[in-house]
Amino acid sequence: MALMPVAADRRMWDLLLVLTAPPHVDDSLTTVLRLSRAMLDTGRTVRVWACGYNTMLTQETLAPVKPVNLLDTTGSYPSAAGVIRDMIDTHRGRFGWIVCTACSAERGAGRHIEQVRLRSDARLAATISAASRTLYIGGA
Repeated sequence: MALMPVAADRRMWDLLLVLTAPPHVDDSLTTVLRLSRAMLDTGRTVRVWACGYNTMLTQETLAPVKPVNLLDTTGSYPSAAGVIRDMIDTHRGRFGWIVCTACSAERGAGRHIEQVRLRSDARLAATISAASRTLYIGGA
């Protein structure tokens, strides 16, 4: 009896957002977070693939809130790591954040919050095929 190749059951996501723009240059990060929340609010599933300097946003060393704002010392403002951690925890199984290991290593961002998955850039094609729609936000 010959063995027949069997397609593995793969988890499918409604949307994959590939974030390639530097996080503090424009509104790309905010756009990704807002689009993700809008999709999650409608019951959809979203995965974000963070490339480049976006891999620095989820380092363990970042606190969940930003340092005190001297113009508003009573305010509390979440850091990107805090927002991402909260979104993953709140929407467990429906929202995921992936960090490109090559980009992370190039920038010395070695330790990430536990909710983040690290994946080799060689897995990007498989991640794209596991999404109904893929949207690139940022540059090349």
